[in-house]
Amino acid sequence: MIYVIAAVIIIGLIYFISIYNMLVSRRNGITYANASINALLKKRFDLIPNLVSSVKEYMGYEKGVLNQLTELRTQFKNMDFGKLNEGEADKLDKMSARLLKSIFVSMENYPDLKASENVLQLQAALNEVEEQLSAARRAFNASVMEYNNMVIQFPSSIIAGMFNFTFRESFTVSEEEAKPVNVGNLFKQ
Repeated sequence: MIYVIAAVIIIGLIYFISIYNMLVSRRNGITYANASINALLKKRFDLIPNLVSSVKEYMGYEKGVLNQLTELRTQFKNMDFGKLNEGEADKLDKMSARLLKSIFVSMENYPDLKASENVLQLQAALNEVEEQLSAARRAFNASVMEYNNMVIQFPSSIIAGMFNFTFRESFTVSEEEAKPVNVGNLFKQ
């Protein structure tokens, strides 16, 4: 009888520890996925000045876009991209994406520039980073979903509540960003 009670206690303890460890693992997965997004944002951010330098050689660059780039670069110059929280990363992502859109729209008016090998290579590098960012966001959301499932499903929700594992938000876009892009309006800017 005492062996049965001891076995039940040991099995219960092992189950408790395994659930706790899974919660920690899922939470760490979110941190890792967020760090991946931050690293890609840094990579994207570092590519922008190279693109601008190449573009400036070919056109009387629009002052507004250049000023935005300078302001953005100054604002984030000393930021540790490895330690951005999810909100800061999202803000940086939106600001740099908006700037890139402005640069590419401006470039459309310069056919010789679009044919420049340097600019084409930078555009390809930026496209690659954008694809990697998209994949990293999907990985982040998958990590958040797995973690949140453990936080709210029984019996792991009991252990999650005991150790303050809280619900996390997935990466989302604003209503404005979710709307289809009107390319015609971009060329009118």
